[in-house]
Amino acid sequence: MTSLMKKMALALTVAAAPLMAVSGASADGEKYILVSHAPDSDSWWNTIKNGIALAGEQMDVEVEYRNPPTGDLADMARIIEQAAASGPNGIITTLSDYDVLSGPIKAAVDAGVDVIIMNSGTPDQAREVGALMYVGQPEYDAGHAAGLRAKGDGVASFLCVNHYISSPSSTARCQGFADGLGVELGNQMIDSGQDPSEIKNKVQAYLSANPDTDAVLTLGPTSADPTLLALDETGLAGDIYFGTFDLGEEIVKGIKAGVINWGIDQQPFLQAYLPVVVMTNYHRYGVLPGNNINSGPGFVTADGLEMVEKFAGEYR
Repeated sequence: MTSLMKKMALALTVAAAPLMAVSGASADGEKYILVSHAPDSDSWWNTIKNGIALAGEQMDVEVEYRNPPTGDLADMARIIEQAAASGPNGIITTLSDYDVLSGPIKAAVDAGVDVIIMNSGTPDQAREVGALMYVGQPEYDAGHAAGLRAKGDGVASFLCVNHYISSPSSTARCQGFADGLGVELGNQMIDSGQDPSEIKNKVQAYLSANPDTDAVLTLGPTSADPTLLALDETGLAGDIYFGTFDLGEEIVKGIKAGVINWGIDQQPFLQAYLPVVVMTNYHRYGVLPGNNINSGPGFVTADGLEMVEKFAGEYR
């Protein structure tokens, strides 16, 4: 770790970051901070919060969740710097933009803070920044698997509704899907933004201008929920092939109703839960898995909804 004076000096240069303490202090003073790129408005991350909270409780360590309220990545970089300056045992962080976030992450590692990359980024990028490992879903591979599945179902064209286009991981999902289909991505991916009304209007406008579109691909509840409304209002619900990444209450309802063909579950609960367990055992006993951990992808269809429906938005 850095000396106390270096930590204090760094802390003074960093603005206070939003945080959510989700478990009490541990008996041994162990503390882990999870930093995500998600804005406060993205409810999908509630499962991440539940995962880190349960891990903290079970491992008897203190955990915190921190994020930039608006999803601003420059703000996130500052939060990582502040987290490192506070001297935790470890930081768990997304790597949604390597160019913006790799510097602060490398600095944390150089200061003696162990880091695990989760959710976004790649195993190669995790190694490059000096992280212990990567826990998450290889996004391009997941998109490619989805594209192959859709191709087998007769899909040849699609609309990818990208609600977080500044994240390379999101674009990788769309590109993988296109490659799985064997088609060019081109203008089949739209920057939908995150406002529900805007997303709904953009989906309706695209499908109106491209009536021969075979399928719609959304990247999570933020884009899936308004897309469900768009399809319902245009009379396409249940008639157009619909696949989505991630799960949520409305997505589960859509799968159950036959409007959504499948959801790709990256198991976000594990992305938060496992890093706390791994690092705690590493610091206590010196044991560490010998490889990265893939938390997904897994396809959820109407045939396997019982447990998913029970815990959607909470642990699934």
